[in-house]
Amino acid sequence: MLLKLSDPVSECLRRAEECRRRSRIAMDGASIEHFLKMEQRWLLLAESRQFAERLERFISAQPRRARQASVRLDIQQ
Repeated sequence: MLLKLSDPVSECLRRAEECRRRSRIAMDGASIEHFLKMEQRWLLLAESRQFAERLERFISAQPRRARQASVRLDIQQ
């Protein structure tokens, strides 16, 4: 199932792309390395945000799942 990216994740990915673009036009090795490292940091932050959002959705769904399981047990008895 594909989910729409949240605004914070989209922003991290946009910033990572900006760092990649800047690394391509940088004039010296130190700047290139800096922008590539920043790109990786933004990508890692995007991944962390996505994980946190998935975990939050999972946790918030647990009470509903428990109620549904309880109803099924009541029906079977």
